[in-house]
Amino acid sequence: MNAVHGKAGTDGGVSAALRRRLPLGIKRRLNRAYWLGYDATDAFAEFVGRLPSHTLRVFLYRHLLRISVGSHTSIHRNCRFYRPSHVMIGANTIINRDVLLDGRQGLLIGNNVSVSEGAYIFTLEHDPNSPVFASRGAPVRIEDYVFIGARAVVLPGVTVGKGCVVAAGAVVTNDVPENAIVGGVPARAIGQRRADLNYSLDYRKFLG
Repeated sequence: MNAVHGKAGTDGGVSAALRRRLPLGIKRRLNRAYWLGYDATDAFAEFVGRLPSHTLRVFLYRHLLRISVGSHTSIHRNCRFYRPSHVMIGANTIINRDVLLDGRQGLLIGNNVSVSEGAYIFTLEHDPNSPVFASRGAPVRIEDYVFIGARAVVLPGVTVGKGCVVAAGAVVTNDVPENAIVGGVPARAIGQRRADLNYSLDYRKFLG
């Protein structure tokens, strides 16, 4: 199912009660201003993702884009964010290059998580049965010690339980129980991971 590359909601940052009383022209201008700021934030996050210094990238993610990034967590180059301020990443987690993290409906990534190159985690998508191609979505939760393989896709509303492995190229459409290994399209159980995981990830590249 194709993910939405637009936005969710059209409140323009104005309360519903006030919006009803405003003239139509003002409503439109406020709405345009809101989405301009929204798009500018996403564009700035993409620019930050191209910076060659890991230390500078993480500083800007934390302090300008308001992404919650835990200690000893690395976010490698060319990652992209939708609504970055609604993304929370725990400690000792590795987000490899070219990953897309969608915070539009809320995204929580735990501690000691490894997300491989080219993985996509979406919280919003289109409803193919909607006569107006409406969007739908829900928060995504990636719990501690999860390993997500290269080019895997996690779709809205999914919880990937503690210790899970998502195989390369898998498309996760439903919750994954703890320590399960899943693969395929859609992802199904293909194995079981041991439960006594006790490692601490701490890997970054200065120019990574």
